[in-house]
Amino acid sequence: MNQVRFNHLLGLEGLSQEAITEILDSAEVFLEVLKRPIPSVPSLRGVTVANLFFEPSTRTKISFELAEKRVSADVANFAASGSSMTKGETMLDTARNIEAMKVDVVVIRHFAQGAPHFLAERINASVINAGDGSHEHPTQGLLDLLTLRHQVGQLDGLKVLILGDIAHSRVARSDIWGLKTMGAEVKLCGPATLIPRDVDLMGVDVTFDIVEGLSWCDVVIVLRLQMERQREGLIPSMREYLRTFGLTRLRLEQAGGEKIIMHPGPMNRGVEIDSDVADGPGSVILRQVTHGVAVRMAVLYLISGGERGIE
Repeated sequence: MNQVRFNHLLGLEGLSQEAITEILDSAEVFLEVLKRPIPSVPSLRGVTVANLFFEPSTRTKISFELAEKRVSADVANFAASGSSMTKGETMLDTARNIEAMKVDVVVIRHFAQGAPHFLAERINASVINAGDGSHEHPTQGLLDLLTLRHQVGQLDGLKVLILGDIAHSRVARSDIWGLKTMGAEVKLCGPATLIPRDVDLMGVDVTFDIVEGLSWCDVVIVLRLQMERQREGLIPSMREYLRTFGLTRLRLEQAGGEKIIMHPGPMNRGVEIDSDVADGPGSVILRQVTHGVAVRMAVLYLISGGERGIE
């Protein structure tokens, strides 16, 4: 492997094709590790990783914890509820106290956009962004790339439709930057109220016709309709959303048949996607989850220097 060096993983915007390829190639090796009877390696023995989750998380948190244990890192978990932050301690003071305990890597999920960047500028530990506000979720973007590379081989020229609540989605932004860097074409589809205002700066096309979008694409990345946005009145109702933009078997048939179906989870079945599509022959949703562990193992390995080899 070429051993691209980086101290932090804060986002996919600006990350080179060489760096992304290095991470994906390393993740392929770790996928093989996960198939072993004992799915672990001593690559990060002696490295301490702190997981700072200021937002609720199930998949990402468990995936990072498993990845850390699979590479033999020492793991410390932190949750904002029940911590000193409820007593008024700032995020920076919390991070500095954790670092004073000789932590090498900090994995952070935070509701504020830019929180990982803020930390990376102020502490010596490496920082991995596990999702910041509606900004980016880089390891999700990387696992999506790995899943697609497994399904189709070449990402260059692949046509990917991102469908749903794009304005509030950190996954969408990481997917857009990652896919474009690897040569894929990206088109967005959703209600006008859920399309980002800065979409022109992203260099992607937009369609408001789901059948047109499905007819164009090879892959559909379905995004969760964020129920908490309902009170903002951005869509008339969930029933109307399903009628207009929900991914159904009928719509796939109207667009010419099966596509590769992806979803970062959690899914609202019967809202943005029907169960027979989520569980259908084109779905790689559970494969994304498996690939997420391998990708996070690779990121931890490379960000820690990658000097011990993968045994």
